[in-house]
Amino acid sequence: MPSVSTNVFVSRPATEVFDFLADARNLALWSSGVASVDAAYVTPGPRAVYRYRYPGRRRPHHLVCADYEPCRRIAFRGQRMWSPLGTQVPLYSFDLLPHADGTLVRLSVTSSLTAALTLMAPLVAMAWRRDLPTDGRKFCDVLVGAALAPAGALHGPLGAPPAAAAQGAAGGAGEAQGEPAVPAGTAMRTAPAPHGYDYAH
Repeated sequence: MPSVSTNVFVSRPATEVFDFLADARNLALWSSGVASVDAAYVTPGPRAVYRYRYPGRRRPHHLVCADYEPCRRIAFRGQRMWSPLGTQVPLYSFDLLPHADGTLVRLSVTSSLTAALTLMAPLVAMAWRRDLPTDGRKFCDVLVGAALAPAGALHGPLGAPPAAAAQGAAGGAGEAQGEPAVPAGTAMRTAPAPHGYDYAH
């Protein structure tokens, strides 16, 4: 189970950083592990469910908020993805440490692999060690430049959602095969240049 982390410092208060991270749609703006996220608004919180696309995958998967501690920690777990070699489940986690002049953020990615895919764990870790520092720099650039961005360019407190926006949460109506409901099919927010590796494709 390869796990890779990197630390970045953002000159924004922890409340703003957490609120930005809590809206998983923003992952598509900077994370190489997220190609796109459904544009429908979902109320942030424990077990909030989003629909996203993993790089290299054609169909959407669920992305569930697996940990939610305001201004301290948040994590999103992707849906299990199958391939002839085995399965993988990505976990994106973020730990925040407030400072007087900003916030120290620990960005982590953990890939749970099964079957023959476990043999590729060193390659998965190598790819994330290469890409995560770049993701961290992009994350900082997006947050620091948010004040200069056009209205609506960011989600959450840095660009509030419409009052009548749709919402989704685990355990809602429309569950199928034990999976939580997800927002209805709407356009997905896509990163300007999504990249990354899909070793389970």
